[in-house]
Amino acid sequence: MSTDVTRRDFLRTSAVTVAAAPLAAGRVARAAGSDAVRVGLVGCGGRGTGAAINALEASPRVHVVALADVFSDRLEGCRQHLASNHDRAIVADDRCFVGFDAYKELIGEDLDVVILATPPHFRPAHFAAAVDRGRHVFMEKPVAVDPVGVRRVMAAADVADEKGLTVVAGTQRRHETSYLAAMGRLHDGDIGRIVSARCSWNMGGLWMKPPRDEWTDMEWQLRNWLYFTWLSGDHIVEQHVHNLDAVNWAIGAHPVRALALGGRQVRTHPHYGHIFDHFAVEYEYPGHVHVTSMCRQIDGCASRVEEAFRGTDGWAVTRPGFAVIEGRRPWRFDHDNSNPYVQEHRDLLESIAGGPRLNEARTVAESTLTAIMGRMSAYTGREVTWEQALTSTLDLSPPAYVFGDLPDTPVAVPGKTPLT
Repeated sequence: MSTDVTRRDFLRTSAVTVAAAPLAAGRVARAAGSDAVRVGLVGCGGRGTGAAINALEASPRVHVVALADVFSDRLEGCRQHLASNHDRAIVADDRCFVGFDAYKELIGEDLDVVILATPPHFRPAHFAAAVDRGRHVFMEKPVAVDPVGVRRVMAAADVADEKGLTVVAGTQRRHETSYLAAMGRLHDGDIGRIVSARCSWNMGGLWMKPPRDEWTDMEWQLRNWLYFTWLSGDHIVEQHVHNLDAVNWAIGAHPVRALALGGRQVRTHPHYGHIFDHFAVEYEYPGHVHVTSMCRQIDGCASRVEEAFRGTDGWAVTRPGFAVIEGRRPWRFDHDNSNPYVQEHRDLLESIAGGPRLNEARTVAESTLTAIMGRMSAYTGREVTWEQALTSTLDLSPPAYVFGDLPDTPVAVPGKTPLT
């Protein structure tokens, strides 16, 4: 599939392209010319380091010039890895920032693009700060862990539009050739009207870091962030958001209500914090379209990561690098599938350089809230509507961002945990 076709499909199907607006003149001139595109990274863990490498691979004009992380060892590890692999990622000492407020110092540097890749809890504050300083943004998914954070991201998305800033999210399926081709066909009616769907991210367990005597509660939870809802949103939000985003994309809407179940069957040791290890959600979309959603992180069980759509004239299945349609208009994806983790940065750079402007912040915020409402329903055992989730006062922020003790958070119990 040619680059031209891919771009045309992207503009036609992604639903994230908006009308071009005036961009910040100084940054556009530099990005559009032959000078370097200066990138700063907030969050130097594995995904942040990977995102910085992807940006470097996207264009020879990209230079990583600033790093920020709450931990000096994570920052230094990222710094050494980038420098050993890329001569465009040699970061000076005075552009390395450590601590909870390190993102503020980094965003204050002379940058074109800021990559936000900390644990998801911090995304709303970091995104709002980057937009306030007029920075173009690549931010990893999900973009919040609670409704208060989602609303903050949505508000900052509006400011980004006003300032003409480009925002690309780490929902890389929206930049993947196979998904772009499949979604174009679904939106063109190749399976007719979508009447139901299912999606799943079922897999084994992930890494876990047990506590150490020298770590405070805050440090341990930050280093073991997957297992604390206030940091990750639980795995339905942190991981399954990819599948839910694809469903929202295909249907062209967000759900109106959710009813879920879930629990903690295997990962019961305190080292696994207080998140669940499995969820099942029934989402209802406009027009009485029902979607079955499943996600599980339990070793030794069957794995499945995909989306499936039933239409009035056929059905479709999508997963990374694969797409097939059966029915009135059968089709199978059989083209080269470019690396979507790199492509999303290419699309960001093209947008900054004067192409059709991208602002994916609201789209990914809606997909994040889709996952959050499923978690809220599973934690409480209650049906949750979109409006309830969107207007909820639930705020999972800790009392303070300091290295010390944290209040004990119990595991949610359906039927007993209140819906906030």
